[in-house]
This record gives sequence, structure tokens and C-alpha cells, in this order.
Amino acid sequence: MNDKVYPGIDKAFSDQALKLFRHQAINNPVYNQFLKLLDAHMDNISSILEIPFLPISLFKTHAIKTGSWQEKKIFLSSGTTGQVRSKHYIKDVSKYLKNTQYGFTKFYGNIEDWTILAYLPGYSENTSSSLIEMMAYFIDITRQNGSKFIPFNQADLLNCLLNCKLHNKKTLLIGVSHALIDFVEKYQISFPELILMETGGMKGLKEELTKMDLHTLLKTGFGLSHVHSEYGMTELLSQAYSKGEGIYECSDTLRILIKDPTDPLEVLTANRNGVINIIDLANEDSCAFIATEDLGRVAIDGSFELLGRLDVADLRGCNLLFYS
Repeated sequence: MNDKVYPGIDKAFSDQALKLFRHQAINNPVYNQFLKLLDAHMDNISSILEIPFLPISLFKTHAIKTGSWQEKKIFLSSGTTGQVRSKHYIKDVSKYLKNTQYGFTKFYGNIEDWTILAYLPGYSENTSSSLIEMMAYFIDITRQNGSKFIPFNQADLLNCLLNCKLHNKKTLLIGVSHALIDFVEKYQISFPELILMETGGMKGLKEELTKMDLHTLLKTGFGLSHVHSEYGMTELLSQAYSKGEGIYECSDTLRILIKDPTDPLEVLTANRNGVINIIDLANEDSCAFIATEDLGRVAIDGSFELLGRLDVADLRGCNLLFYS
């Protein structure tokens, strides 16, 4: 019997998602209002393919909570001065961190074996970033291996990489794109065993590059055959990872559906381009069903590609309801 509900989504995951949907449809005031505006009745929804997904932009304007509780942390999206930033209210930070560790371990093995160099702002400089929170936790676990934040200090990064290479350390370098470009424009290193993971983050600081051009530049600068990527965001508590070629695989609590950009209720089949909608089971205290503004396509095995960003001006339908 084929229990595949959608590419990469089996019946067990689907059943968990439906159970969480029914809970959040009742106990999440913002999501409940959203469903009412759509005239979407919980009792009429029997498949994850029928679930309406909350527009991600509502994290900028509403406190998205399931149940009544006092947050322990608020994660904020990055943004330039004057931009409205997304807020993700966190009930239990330790649950988030354990989930990120579990997801990382699925793809890269025991975290204790790694030396992690985070070419990112230090934790004290950005305590509201979910990525920084995750990396601070990973570094704390592996500090005995020489793991550390390197807040855009190019000479320090070069010395750390050379030391890791000399001592055959299992090394992960994670950084934002613009800083990694700056580094390879000044230094070149051949470290083919290195796992280099870029997290995006050009933010207008440099001329935008395609992913292919960015990865070609970084592969040349670090002497690598592949560049890895992490797909995560403020509004999620789970991640997806790419080990190269722009193909992402989901952690166990994350799944992707693709929907029609002109009709956010129409689910598209595998290998068709559309808007990335995310089920994140770890978002049990906020909202697990999020319509992003990213474009992509999902393969038959559930892996997916990023194709760019949706022009918000072209959005139609339910994601405009809160602004009408």
C-alpha cells in the first residue's frame, strides 16, 4: 500500500500535521481568524493538501501564538533600518535548540565530532537571531574542539582554518554570503575536507549573485567541490540543508508543499514551480503552516530547490485578507 500523501510526506507525518492543525485552528487566535476569513471550516479539512497556510508576513504584524503563555524569547528577522521585522514568540528555547541539534545530526552526524567556525556576528551582538542562537548552542557543545564565533575577522578566520586543516579537524564553516565573498577576495585556501555552509544574507551589501555564481566563487576560494547551504528562517524552528547543487532536504519535523502563486489554495504536483509552503511540526506553540514568499519546486522524493523570491505585489487571494 502506498502511504505517500505528497512528495516526501507519508501518512504518519500527515496524521501528525492534521492533529496539530486541528489544535491550532482552535487555539491560535490569529490562525483561527484567518481560517474564518477564508470560510475554511476545520471539520471539512481531512487532508494536509486542504489546509490553508498562514502568510508569513503576518509574523510582522501579529503575535502568532497557540494557547496563552508568556514568551521566554522573541526571535527577530534581520532587516535594514526602518523595515518592519518579523517576530517569532518562543515558549521554550530549549525545545528549539534540541530540535536544531536533532536536525543537524540527521545530515552531518554527531555534533560533538565537529569544530564549528561561525563567521557571523557574535551572540552578544545579536541575541534575537534564531541562527545565532542555534550556532551559540552548537559552539557551546563543541567548544573543546576549538569552535568559536569569528565576527568577520578575516585574519582570525584564516588562522583557524589553517589550524583545523593542519590537525585534520572535522570542520564546519558557516557564514553569511557577503562576508564569505569578502574573505575569498582577500585570501585563498585549499581545504577540500572543509564543510562550507552559506546561509544567504546579501541584504543589498553586495551585487546580487545567482546561487550558482556565488557557489562557484566560494568553491574556487576555499578549494572545494561543493558548497552547502542552510534553509531556515525566523518564523521556523526547523531547518533544511543542501549538500550541494542547490538541492535541499528537510529535517524530520519539516516538509514542503508547493502552491500556485495566483491561487494559494491550489497545491501543485512535483516538479512544478510555485510558492514554498512549509509544515513545521516544531512550531507547535506558534503556527506550523506557513506560506512563505520563496519560489521553488519539490521533487518526487520531497527534496526541493529554491528559485528566488515572490514579487509580493503579485500576491492574490487569502494572503491579502488581513489588509483589506
